[in-house]
Amino acid sequence: MNSLISTSHISSSNYHAFESQTSLTVFRSSPSLWSLRFCGLRQEAVQFFQLKNRLVSGALKKRRHYVSAAASNGSPSKRKFDYDLVIIGAGVGGHGAALHAVEKGLKTAIIEGDVIGGTCVNRGCVPSKALLAVSGRMRELQDEHHMKALGIQVSGAGYDRQAVADHASNLASKIRNNLTNSMKALGVDILTGFGSIVGPQKVKYGVDNVITAKDIIIATGSVPFVPKGIEVDGKTVVTSDHALKLEFVPDWIAIVGSGYIGLEFSDVYTALGSEVTFIEALDQLMPGFDPEISKLAQRVLINPRKIDYHTGVFASKITPAKDGKPVIIELIDAKTKELKETLEVDAALIATGRAPFTKGLGLENINVETQRGFVPVDERMRVLDAKGNMVPHVYCIGDANGKLMLAHAASAQGISVVEQVTGKDHVLNHLSVPAACFTHPEISMVGLTEPQAKEKAKKEKFKISVAKTSFKANTKALAENEGEGLAKLIYRPDTGEILGVHILGLHAADLIHEASNAMALGTGIQDIKFAVHAHPTLSEVLDELFKSAQV
Repeated sequence: MNSLISTSHISSSNYHAFESQTSLTVFRSSPSLWSLRFCGLRQEAVQFFQLKNRLVSGALKKRRHYVSAAASNGSPSKRKFDYDLVIIGAGVGGHGAALHAVEKGLKTAIIEGDVIGGTCVNRGCVPSKALLAVSGRMRELQDEHHMKALGIQVSGAGYDRQAVADHASNLASKIRNNLTNSMKALGVDILTGFGSIVGPQKVKYGVDNVITAKDIIIATGSVPFVPKGIEVDGKTVVTSDHALKLEFVPDWIAIVGSGYIGLEFSDVYTALGSEVTFIEALDQLMPGFDPEISKLAQRVLINPRKIDYHTGVFASKITPAKDGKPVIIELIDAKTKELKETLEVDAALIATGRAPFTKGLGLENINVETQRGFVPVDERMRVLDAKGNMVPHVYCIGDANGKLMLAHAASAQGISVVEQVTGKDHVLNHLSVPAACFTHPEISMVGLTEPQAKEKAKKEKFKISVAKTSFKANTKALAENEGEGLAKLIYRPDTGEILGVHILGLHAADLIHEASNAMALGTGIQDIKFAVHAHPTLSEVLDELFKSAQV
């Protein structure tokens, strides 16, 4: 998830001051540049250090080269714009685009109206991982059978709620500062205020500040989606924005939606002692996952825990707790719309997805109409107007375009756009972008699910095959006493093309990248099955998976 168009209290950095610095000085003064690997954050800062001579001594020369090289995009050799690139929104997507733009020699500004880092860093994937780190430790310490099998004796494991909340808040602050410092050190101007497009190649920020830019990237992200009939008070009926503050741990909480957000919070709350009730509109839990993985996840992540669920129902009305009364939830049948049941719980978390944050962007000034709130784009993230024509020099990345609502996808899209505006055509393969759910154990995936692959095969007239391997056959997993898990490969036996990989198990979120990178690079199973993996490691789960495929 990208950024809301938000406000930072950071003063603008000076690009020209950067040009006179040496790379060594930059890195000595900015040690935080070394820690940028959260939620798909780019490593350009580290790459910058490794390539210091090219990026510093040749910065001006390189920037002039790209300006002239991209003449087909409307850039004259003599600058007539305030900036080569202006990015509206400084979330993970905007940040990734900004760093790559500076590496390419573009004079770049980024506009924020709230806080640097956007949803991911401040209200999403970063603080949630801090809470999940705590839930993972608690879950392990509370599992007497697991500890006894390892020869460890533990008693009386507990937690300090405020200290847990502080851990999440402090992590978000640290990463936010890292992002800010990395952009300032590399010469990105950080402009404070709400950003909007006022005309072709013109952007307004704050009250009345107007700047010009050769190219504009919209990276404004999303906000929690709250269905009609649900009253959010931020205390007993909350979205993920509120829940991450962990202001209290309810005895019983209903979670509306069983996707990534709902599953992760169920992991946190049950580890901290809450009972959880899932409310899912579709007929099965975890509808976005591969069905086989969903079935296993229900057996591992739902059934053994203090979790019950209602499927095929809508929460048509939710009233916050007040005057001594609990939270009241009215459930109606998803098909007949008849009232089925009324629940009384201590709290409710609304985890029904995200909605694009695109209001007030001035899109009407460039004849762009949103579609369900999303900014329409083509495969190169170029914004399309009301007639479906490309709007020159305007791009949209991340949650705001709705192609793939993941922080690292936004960053990848931003980098792809920068490649294009500097004269190199680039199209991101979204099927190669991985996703992960950081439960215990984790779930990860890339590409198509088995039903999706079957549908594609039927349409395009080819056959698919499926290979599977278990964590129970992996030495490292058994050493950790974590043998519960499955890896699944969906592929074309005639060509060796990887169509999808799905993993549930220890460190699944880390393991998926071998598959996603193979898909991105077009590497077939017939080649990757000869790759060597260190023994004993969890990576051998993928090794065995690829070797078991029949091509």
